[in-house]
Amino acid sequence: MSFHYSRKFAQLCKLASAKAATDLRAGHRTAGPLAVVCKHEVRFKSSGERALQERQKAHMARGLPKQKPIAGVKEVIVVASGKGGVGKSTTAVNLALGLMTNDQSKRVGLLDADVYGPSVPKLMNLKGNPELTDNNLMRPLMNFGIPCMSMGFLVEDTAPIVWRGLMVMSAIEKLLRQVDWGLLDYLVVDMPPGTGDVQLSITQNIPIAGKYRAVIVSTPQDIALLDARRGAEMFRKVNVPVLGLVQNMSVFQCPQCNHQTHIFGSDGARELARTLEVELLGDIPLHLNIRETSDKGQPVVVSSPDSPEAEAYRRIASAVVRRLAEESR
Repeated sequence: MSFHYSRKFAQLCKLASAKAATDLRAGHRTAGPLAVVCKHEVRFKSSGERALQERQKAHMARGLPKQKPIAGVKEVIVVASGKGGVGKSTTAVNLALGLMTNDQSKRVGLLDADVYGPSVPKLMNLKGNPELTDNNLMRPLMNFGIPCMSMGFLVEDTAPIVWRGLMVMSAIEKLLRQVDWGLLDYLVVDMPPGTGDVQLSITQNIPIAGKYRAVIVSTPQDIALLDARRGAEMFRKVNVPVLGLVQNMSVFQCPQCNHQTHIFGSDGARELARTLEVELLGDIPLHLNIRETSDKGQPVVVSSPDSPEAEAYRRIASAVVRRLAEESR
């Protein structure tokens, strides 16, 4: 649009507006020129906004990591929650062990992507720095037959990680790409709580065609379910299929009299799963055995394999495998 035309266009808008005001005071209905001008003005604004949005999208895309599969990994299962403190990391660890226990022929890895609060070193009883291969890749630390990688292996136990978004994205890139995972059937990723930089970095790093799926963990409590729904909606926005929900700390059974108490409410995650039209993968009880074995770095699936708690995790692992097969059809 030339400057001469723009000036005439502005004058026409001004005259039409003045005429409309005069007609309005005289009780006449405005017609014709004003309607034409408004229509052109809206069209001009709309095309300008679209062009701006396209430029912004192109600018943002230049800073995004290139999507590519993780070498040697068949399936990526992210375990996420909208809120901290719902037992997500404990669920991720026991899910990984459950997948391996249910089928000994499967190779399972565990990635701790919770950069700010890594829990896998404690839960898996692992310490030390990863060694480097000849290709300058980090070798995961191994325990219970599960190769593990965590930011907790690269910093001191009590050192706070005070990083901004770009540093976090760089760290996630290294944990995903600069690790010698070998050949894995499943890589279970323990995500940080929330819907921030780490979640977006991982979804932008791994192509959806690479079989990237999500499992949402929540307690039955209403306040936890609100954030769990936000987490599920985030994955939907980035086109990551949600395999289902895990209802953690679903019920407490008194060890003395066996009376059951729903401390955090009952069936809240089941109702949320119905609302989201996804499956409830299973329930995990609030049990002292799970807490004690986790604190000792001896996950319940391997330290108490015959317990009802371990069986609950194995059932969830079976449900996850079934859902993966259904998604692959």
